[in-house]
Amino acid sequence: MSLIDRAEARRTAALASIAADSQAALGQYFTPYQAAIIIASLPKLPSGTSVRILDPGAGSGMLSAALIDRLLSDRPDLVIHVTAVEVDETQNPLLSETLSDIESLGNITTELVSSDFLSWALSTTQQFDLVIQNPPYAKLPTGSESQRLLRMAGIDVPNIYAAFLALGIRLLDDGGQQVAITPRSWMNGTYYANFRHEFVKLAGIDAIHTFESRSKVFGDTGVLQEAIVVSSTKGRHADAISVYTSHDHCAEASCRTVPYTDVVTDDFIHVPATEADAAAVAWMQQNAHCTLSDLGLTVSTGRVVDFRSRDMLFMEPVEGSWPMVNASHIKQGEAHHPVGTKKPEWFHTDAVRESKLLVPAGTYVLIKRFSAKEERRRVVAAVWQSARAAAFDNKLNFVHKSGAGIDPDVARGLTIFLNSSQLDKYFRVFSGHTQVNATDLRQMRFPSLEQLKELAVIDRNSQDDLDAAVERVLARVGVAA
Repeated sequence: MSLIDRAEARRTAALASIAADSQAALGQYFTPYQAAIIIASLPKLPSGTSVRILDPGAGSGMLSAALIDRLLSDRPDLVIHVTAVEVDETQNPLLSETLSDIESLGNITTELVSSDFLSWALSTTQQFDLVIQNPPYAKLPTGSESQRLLRMAGIDVPNIYAAFLALGIRLLDDGGQQVAITPRSWMNGTYYANFRHEFVKLAGIDAIHTFESRSKVFGDTGVLQEAIVVSSTKGRHADAISVYTSHDHCAEASCRTVPYTDVVTDDFIHVPATEADAAAVAWMQQNAHCTLSDLGLTVSTGRVVDFRSRDMLFMEPVEGSWPMVNASHIKQGEAHHPVGTKKPEWFHTDAVRESKLLVPAGTYVLIKRFSAKEERRRVVAAVWQSARAAAFDNKLNFVHKSGAGIDPDVARGLTIFLNSSQLDKYFRVFSGHTQVNATDLRQMRFPSLEQLKELAVIDRNSQDDLDAAVERVLARVGVAA
């Protein structure tokens, strides 16, 4: 068996030995064989005669094994030192075996650090040439000692994986490289804004590998996540980024070279994995220039959380009740109520809570936060128009003006734009989430009020008609500009 085959056998054994609750608590999702090979392939080969490698959260050592295998294949003359940090002591015997395997292959030394990486990284004085990691995916507990220490170090992140990325960059020498597989969520949205801005200021992205499937890369660990591999160099920014795409970690990848500025922007990171993705970004940049704030509009998340409001929800209308609007009421660009859904369709409570949870009568744009499996689009919007106040479910976003309704024509035009194929294609490049968050909508660009009003009167008999109308209305301004 090869080095990687033996490491994969240990990974499988480690995965089988971990209790589900322990795995979730530590955010452990061990890197599969083929994914490890992809991650190890992305960094540029070191130009010197030696390389210092750091593997944070090393688990059973799969990533270190894959990287060493690749380095020795291309540069057998390298002098290598590997530092593997792992907090879970139950993994140390397997990790030690992998490190011993690695040492037997050549001029290689290793060190196993049995410690929490966050506290170790904040105290160590070591520097490295290459960091390779699959960091734990778990929320950083508010008020925890880890959060306090990170904030003292100027690192403010909502998830442990982002803290690992930030610390990995800090532990690199200038010109050193980091490659990591993480969720894609850090690339846009306000939660990761400070981290993202600091990351791209300190390091330039060299290569990205995306996976079309959300379910297969970590399939044997039970995690469903939009994973992405990013390779970056501290203190260096290339003119272009190599973007690789494969269906999953086993399929052959395609590659395209993309200008750096087409990927890294001031606000977020695009991932135009295909020519079609790049065309979607270019189309949006040319044709939509206004934020919702520019339009005098605001987007919020629905105020009623069903499991917290069971005593307020009713299947049939009661005296003094109001419409309870949820995703099942949205169909073909309109929101209808009631529709006889299995969920409660009426809302009633005391006057104090009503004032906090109801929205005034008027016209709003509703956007599903979660799309159903049978829906082809990720963004699904509808117009809600009523002479009565209503309650909106927390699984909906709603566009309003200072808490009240908006111009009906603007609402209809905005709904048409949101339901267009052009917008949906762009959103998939723009957003790393499988859901549509209010923060994403606040950052995106939209047509002007005049264009939205013009869209409001188009014929919406089919998706093709809608897309053609959006193209026609927006292209005129794009050409004129």
